[in-house]
Amino acid sequence: MKIHFILHETFEAPGAYLAWAALSGHDISTTKVYQYEKLPENADSFDFLIVMGGPQSPIGDNSEFPYFDAKTEIELIRKAIKADKFVVGVCLGAQLLGEAFGGKTEKSPFREIGNFPIELTKDGLEDDNIKHFGKQAIVGHWHSDMPGLTDTAKVLATSKGCPRQIIKYSEKHYGFQCHLEFTKALTELLIDSDKTLEQDSQTLPFVQSPQTIRSNNYDGMNSLLYKFLDKFTKK
Repeated sequence: MKIHFILHETFEAPGAYLAWAALSGHDISTTKVYQYEKLPENADSFDFLIVMGGPQSPIGDNSEFPYFDAKTEIELIRKAIKADKFVVGVCLGAQLLGEAFGGKTEKSPFREIGNFPIELTKDGLEDDNIKHFGKQAIVGHWHSDMPGLTDTAKVLATSKGCPRQIIKYSEKHYGFQCHLEFTKALTELLIDSDKTLEQDSQTLPFVQSPQTIRSNNYDGMNSLLYKFLDKFTKK
């Protein structure tokens, strides 16, 4: 399988998504938009598109990110959907996937950073690709926005801080507002990039301190992600 990653920043690395792709023997390609690399013109060169996160927003001021073109990314995602390719969006990527389906990105009720539980909905517990998560799972978070919904989208998981954690837009198209790909090395990059983290951790209910984030374990969520990806790509 040919897997293409869209990467928005050095500190928003693909983590366990990339590790799974490599361990599974898939062909891997990337577009690093922060290095002004051009996106594929169409979906012919890949079977599976993974759109990662970033500090940008489909609804925010992106003037400090001149390399980020939401419209072009959304158009590529739409081409992938039309071509019946697998697509997973993560954080910002989930929001862009939602936009491609016509859902409008919204602000999350709370900023979430660190490890917090998600709870599967009835649809989630019945979904073959994620029901192995169980009723509740500890996963990573680093966001302020959340993906938009469509009339046919199914919310598979929620959290106390955000009602849209995992969204199934169609059989081959899933959005993860949460981060199951986190590793200690990856979160260290995010900590270094977040200038308000220490202050926010003292005032916001769902923001952990750098010290707590460094002590978190990510092996369990990585295992959940690997199993999801194995099942998802066998369709």
